[in-house]
Amino acid sequence: MRYFLGLGGNLGGTRGCFRKALELISSRKIGTVLKKSSLYLSEPVGVEGGWFINAAIEIESRLLPEEMLAALKKIERDLGRKPDVNSRNLARTIDLDMLVAGDIIKSTVDLTLPHPRMAERRFVLEPLAEIAAGLVHPVLRKTIGRLLEESTDTAQVKKLDEKF
Repeated sequence: MRYFLGLGGNLGGTRGCFRKALELISSRKIGTVLKKSSLYLSEPVGVEGGWFINAAIEIESRLLPEEMLAALKKIERDLGRKPDVNSRNLARTIDLDMLVAGDIIKSTVDLTLPHPRMAERRFVLEPLAEIAAGLVHPVLRKTIGRLLEESTDTAQVKKLDEKF
């Protein structure tokens, strides 16, 4: 199954955490990284701390979405993210979000696919459009490129001249 993941972080060493996360995805046989975006500097919106570094990746995996979620949460913990039920608005070393899992549409207590707020967030759409502009959002039935064009999110997102 093809997964598209969003990566983010705004505490020191974010670039290193991104590289390590990719290594762990491979070494733990979670999946094979097919594409990765450039890095983007993103204005924090409703979150404490400094500006974020964001990126997107595409991976191929045999894991089911629930297994993928558990694997990503373990990587986050292993890379220093503190587990906290109220962590949505806190600074973090790394955040790994499952954005799209094939054409699965699902909503449970622990997992909603596609990611429920991805279409509203420029910091998600910019890097995702770089690697998958033609990907169709399973619920909205619009491409990522179209969602980015139609975005009303005014938060600043700046493409950096580097990959990870």
